[in-house]
Amino acid sequence: MTKPKLTYTEAVTELEKILSELESNADVNMEIISERVKRAAELMEFCKKQLHELDKELEKMMSELDD
Repeated sequence: MTKPKLTYTEAVTELEKILSELESNADVNMEIISERVKRAAELMEFCKKQLHELDKELEKMMSELDD
């Protein structure tokens, strides 16, 4: 069974959840913090790629409008 594709909105929501969890729970152990930080880094990289792709698409559309 394949994993459904993550959307930008889902990634941001998960990042916000991780941040909230880390901010509100002083008792989080180091393994959990490490896991959350690694996941957050993955999500941020995903979002960065999504934004870069969107930027390229918008630039292409704008250049086509100028032609």
